[in-house]
Amino acid sequence: MIAYLLRSLVQAALVMLAVAFIAFSMFRFVGDPIASIVGQDATLKDRQELSRALGLDDPMPVQFARFLANAAQGDLGLSYRQGRPVAALLGERLPATIELALLSALLALVVGLTLGVYTAIRRNGLLANVIMSASLVGVSLPTFLIGIGLIYIFSVELRWLPSFGRGDVVRLGWWTTGLLTESGRKSLVMPVVTLAFFQLTLIMRLVRSEMLEVMRTEYVRFARARGIPDRVIHFRHALRNTMVPVVTITGLQLGSVIAFAIVTETVFNWPGLGALFVQSVQVVDVPVMAAYLMFVGLVFVVVNLLTDLVYLMLDPRLRSASAAPAR
Repeated sequence: MIAYLLRSLVQAALVMLAVAFIAFSMFRFVGDPIASIVGQDATLKDRQELSRALGLDDPMPVQFARFLANAAQGDLGLSYRQGRPVAALLGERLPATIELALLSALLALVVGLTLGVYTAIRRNGLLANVIMSASLVGVSLPTFLIGIGLIYIFSVELRWLPSFGRGDVVRLGWWTTGLLTESGRKSLVMPVVTLAFFQLTLIMRLVRSEMLEVMRTEYVRFARARGIPDRVIHFRHALRNTMVPVVTITGLQLGSVIAFAIVTETVFNWPGLGALFVQSVQVVDVPVMAAYLMFVGLVFVVVNLLTDLVYLMLDPRLRSASAAPAR
């Protein structure tokens, strides 16, 4: 198991190194950093002095090594447009994105598992067929259309929920949360549902198909022949053996939600990292774009490592397979 984790860590380090190189390359191929900082009216001497101060005259390997060293220390440079440290900008927006992503993932997992198990057990029932038909909406409709529909119903027509913003937030150290205020909780409802809708339908359909497959296996038939109650068969045997693919999908979806909640944040004007990235693209703020790219890579690497650990806990066969080379 230790060797398996070490291999995973080495692979994660190599992935982050490749992502860092791509992010570093953006400074060369996306816009002119000197022009972005000093503008078009600067003299040639001003440009040369700034280029020398930023280390742009150094060889490429030296610049990349300096970029890696600074990034490892949390120094992601200065925003061209705002003149502030990029790490501070990300820190201000990170709580909003993390709160939105975790709540939507939790909603998707709980509702998706519950409906998936129900539709598998009652696969011929009327309600199960209605749920499966409704799930096609979540798989088919784009996220922005779901968000706009929720805004029209609950903000424009019913006037129950705010259509944009995060509401009032409470600061807990460097972290900010809207869960402790009424307006913050109301502001979370529609973005969370919008972001969770596609995930929960995907998880539900996956759980249902995997459970139906497991229910046809020989050991489940043998358990029924022994007189084991259906509840034990469904939840201890069938559901547990469907969790490995569910963990895979859930892990990938969680990484995608944290990294690519751009559409939902744009629709609801949510002050998260996705909105910050869209703004940086519009003004070609390369340091922010590069930092966001590295953040996306880090999110997927961490989620992948956690998914591997959950695999080992769920399936003893994986632990035996990872320990086999060591013996």
